[in-house]
Amino acid sequence: MRLRKLVGRNFVRLRQEKGLTQEEVEARSGFSQQYISGLERGRRNPTVITLHELAQALGVSQQLVRPNGKD
Repeated sequence: MRLRKLVGRNFVRLRQEKGLTQEEVEARSGFSQQYISGLERGRRNPTVITLHELAQALGVSQQLVRPNGKD
């Protein structure tokens, strides 16, 4: 599985588990809803810093890049 797809799949799952909309993540992270949508669809290539900031916005740690989404 490509890393972008893995990150997107984990991101949308974690966001939904937290009960957050893309707009709420936008407010927490400063990344636009359009960027978040592209990330979730595997169309963005986020930097390590971006992954860290988005993980903080979701209140998770390394779960965005783990194959099973767990620490």
